[in-house]
Amino acid sequence: MPTLKMPSPLRSYLNGQTEVMVSGTTVEQAMQSLMTQFPSLRPHLTNSAGQLRPFVNLFLGEDNIKDLKGLDTPLGPDDVLRLVPSVAGG
Repeated sequence: MPTLKMPSPLRSYLNGQTEVMVSGTTVEQAMQSLMTQFPSLRPHLTNSAGQLRPFVNLFLGEDNIKDLKGLDTPLGPDDVLRLVPSVAGG
């Protein structure tokens, strides 16, 4: 099963876990698996239309999925996704 690593600010929604095993063969299926396991996380990651919020960045290895096939990016059973929220400031 693929693994999804979570940043510190979102770990409270995962009962403190740093990573979660998710099911699916695409990034979209993995994200659905994550939000099924932890429904309170959904509003922090998706908008009202169910699309990922713009500040949610998912990396497969060193590659942002936006540079691959987006949510259709295929996943293997040993793949590791990292969720990295955008940081803004000034």
